[in-house]
Amino acid sequence: MMIKIGNAPCSWGVEFADDPRNPAWRKVLQENASAGFTGIELGPVGFMPEDPAQLAEALSEYDQELVGGVVFRAFHDPDKWDDVMDGAVRTCKALKAHGAEHLVLIDSISPRRAPTAGRANEAEQMDNAEWTAFRDRIATVARLGTEEYGLKVGIHAHAAGFIDFEPELERLLDEVDESILKICFDTGHHSYAGYDPVAFMKRHIDRISYMHFKDIDPKVKSDVVKKRTDFYEACGQGIFCNLGDGDVDFPAVRQVLLDNNFNGWCTVEQDCDPTGDTSPVDDAKLNRTYLQSIGFEGASR
Repeated sequence: MMIKIGNAPCSWGVEFADDPRNPAWRKVLQENASAGFTGIELGPVGFMPEDPAQLAEALSEYDQELVGGVVFRAFHDPDKWDDVMDGAVRTCKALKAHGAEHLVLIDSISPRRAPTAGRANEAEQMDNAEWTAFRDRIATVARLGTEEYGLKVGIHAHAAGFIDFEPELERLLDEVDESILKICFDTGHHSYAGYDPVAFMKRHIDRISYMHFKDIDPKVKSDVVKKRTDFYEACGQGIFCNLGDGDVDFPAVRQVLLDNNFNGWCTVEQDCDPTGDTSPVDDAKLNRTYLQSIGFEGASR
């Protein structure tokens, strides 16, 4: 059994491929390598080159393995279906070209849900017809990734989307076959939503195929939930702190993974403002050092 630790472009503030504030993609690869990581996610498709030869050369140059990629698009909006499928197909092709394993599906932030991030009892719910169509769109992309591209597809709960809170995530898991849809479990978003990440992991570890390691500053969380702060403003305020500095019990997370013989990648994600005061490479080094300190041997290089 081997737990390997990677990182992701969102730890450098890369959320959207066309954001002019993004750092250069080669800089992200170079700094990820200098921080001691050997695995990297794709980031939003289009951030890194979609020419397989160009990206393969750079991955080799910096001794990086492509771990997976995320489709962070509006699954909740039927009018955005073409955009969802565009992102899905392009991401699948990129992952397949480089031998990456994990396709992660995330329903992007909805204006209908943004004010109630972290407020499960107040959040607007879809009616049955809307939910069924939403679920089927997720299942369609999951089947595409699994059956056409041979990827492991995981659903990822995310603050301010329509898969945010535990009941929504568990309903989706009940209604979409495990053979095409597993879980990419994000510790930080689960805490943001107001739930216990370790308890969820214990119940669903058999379906978790991939992990995102994220920590939450409890003081910032309390403030942004109370004030209904925009998600990206919350990122700028440091809601996602360095691993070990927040309310996620990472030694317990590690123990659940070990007890269940988890094998594969866990990826650090510390969403931040790309123009913020913190140094992403310094945070990456601190996060890797912390994971090493609690026994994640896969954080060693």
